[in-house]
Amino acid sequence: MKRLINFTPSRIWRIGLALLPFAAILLLYISASDARLAENAADKLLPSFAQMGDAIQRLAFEPSKRTGDYLFWQDTLSSLQRLGLGMLIAASLGMFFGLMTGALPVLNASFAPLLTVISLVPPMALLPVLFIVFGLGEVSKVALIAIGVTPFIARDIQKRTLEIPREQLVKAQTLGANSGQIILRVLIPQLMPRLIDAVRLSLGTAWLFLIAAEAIASTDGLGYRVFLVRRYLSMDVILPYVAWITVLAFAIDYLLAKLSRLAFPWHAQQEGKS
Repeated sequence: MKRLINFTPSRIWRIGLALLPFAAILLLYISASDARLAENAADKLLPSFAQMGDAIQRLAFEPSKRTGDYLFWQDTLSSLQRLGLGMLIAASLGMFFGLMTGALPVLNASFAPLLTVISLVPPMALLPVLFIVFGLGEVSKVALIAIGVTPFIARDIQKRTLEIPREQLVKAQTLGANSGQIILRVLIPQLMPRLIDAVRLSLGTAWLFLIAAEAIASTDGLGYRVFLVRRYLSMDVILPYVAWITVLAFAIDYLLAKLSRLAFPWHAQQEGKS
């Protein structure tokens, strides 16, 4: 008798099992929505897919009467620009501080404790400070993402740097490499795929900071739109926007994973063996 713990599903089974929870959630929502709308056609809590489609049709394919913009796409572009810039800054700073504190013992002794303390500060608590210092414009939103994500990436890169076998550094020094050459030719090439992994892991947190900043002070963006229409209980807008944010997050994560596999195939093979 084959034990369940030893059963490995085939590819078709894996696809089916992966889709099963989504299908169950979809059927449950449709049933609940139909039941509520049957009792009250004006119910807003669980709109039908037709109602959500009409709402997105208006936002995505009909220009705004006030600005002339297609709000859905303008919100998407604004949010992605903020997220991309914030993550680029966070990745750059995280790589630099993580590499330096991991590679150089003197900097590790001086700044590693400070990095740990900074990582424990709740970034959302700094949002009022950022608004005071940078104003309510784009800088404060990007700064929140960068400040919130940088410590996580820096600590992860620091840990990865310390995990690199010491023998590699000794061999490089034996061949005459100085500290700068070791960092550039030994450490950085091995840390780049790990930087992509760290960015992927921190994307969920970055989205949280982005939506929070847009909800508090913004005139466009996905987070702004969700919190704007909540006062009207417009679930036909909120639910599609939440689904769209999820799709964007999944797409970005997939593209980063694809980039890592294409640029650093040795890393993918190494991860597969571990």
